[in-house]
Amino acid sequence: MLNTNKVRLMTKLALYETKEGKEDISLSKYYKTDYVRYQVIKSIISATFGYAFILLLIFIYKSEYLIQNAVTLNYKALGTYVLGIYIIVVVIYGLGSMLGYSLKYDMSRKKLSRYYKLLKRLNKIYNEETPES
Repeated sequence: MLNTNKVRLMTKLALYETKEGKEDISLSKYYKTDYVRYQVIKSIISATFGYAFILLLIFIYKSEYLIQNAVTLNYKALGTYVLGIYIIVVVIYGLGSMLGYSLKYDMSRKKLSRYYKLLKRLNKIYNEETPES
């Protein structure tokens, strides 16, 4: 005879495990600070490559002007301007990714706690069904 509560619990658990549960379970292997730090470093590296690519495109676009005025350009002011914008971009990306991934980790932990509660309930149903010898 089928136990409908057990079937429902098993269905909920299976759906969670196949969809968002894979990522949540993999996140549970990290401490929050380690996970967030790793994601922030990846975001900063990505922002750096993106910024370098944009600078390359701007250099190519303005190359004629840069070549004509290569002697008269104020390289110190240009460098501080480029570096200032880079620092602003990196700080914004770093803080945004820190906030976003911290919230993602917290939500993942909440989902995992519900998942573990359902697992405990399923285990309890199994223990009640099987007579102890």
